[in-house]
Amino acid sequence: MEANEFVNCYADQKRAEAYAKLEFAGTYYLAYRDLPAVFAEHVKGKEAIDFGCGTGRSTRFLRDHGFQVTGVDISEDMIRKARQVSPDGDYRLIEDGDFRQFQRGTYDLVLAAFTFDNIATIEKKVRLFQQLRSLLNPEGRIVIVVSSPEIYLREWASFSTKDFPQNRLAHSGDVVKIVVTDHEDRRPVEDIVWTDEAYREVFGKAGLAVVQSYKPLAKGDEPYAWVSETAIAPWVVYVLRGT
Repeated sequence: MEANEFVNCYADQKRAEAYAKLEFAGTYYLAYRDLPAVFAEHVKGKEAIDFGCGTGRSTRFLRDHGFQVTGVDISEDMIRKARQVSPDGDYRLIEDGDFRQFQRGTYDLVLAAFTFDNIATIEKKVRLFQQLRSLLNPEGRIVIVVSSPEIYLREWASFSTKDFPQNRLAHSGDVVKIVVTDHEDRRPVEDIVWTDEAYREVFGKAGLAVVQSYKPLAKGDEPYAWVSETAIAPWVVYVLRGT
């Protein structure tokens, strides 16, 4: 399947109900484990946007770590569920790519956890990163968590790809499939695989520079039944600044 056939499968009420139950266990633990240290090193203020907040997991994470945060998403079902789970949170439904309600040049942090796994073309990725960059103050940072291409090729504590051997033929920008095994909705998720080289091309076109990148591995002493996580990083974390 080509990227231009991609449909965002997260805009779905059943999916929203399932994702609302996810927390920070299993493979997902590694996506969030190091973020507090990353924020402490790279982010100087507390005004934040959680871009692609879904049902609010990352928004609540940011708030628990002292940020004044607004969660934004294009999925009405996800935002509705986020508000149910956390009625005191600030969650806003936006049109795709429309950030006019937010004041430019004022935010210390934009977090996008897994959001860019579901954005199909280089043109749209560049455009969104340019818009997110415009929200930052001069010292602001964008922190993104994305899936490593290897996540679609192996088995994990929280994911399975064994039923999708076609993933091995995918190139950067192609659609890949993966099953989340941490909740009851076992329908395959469709993502867009994107390599480190391709991301760095996007960042450059969007006027962003990589301050630092991280590939979190499991240490082996966590209370999870790791599969591939101690040897291969399932996620990549990028810290970005405007150029």
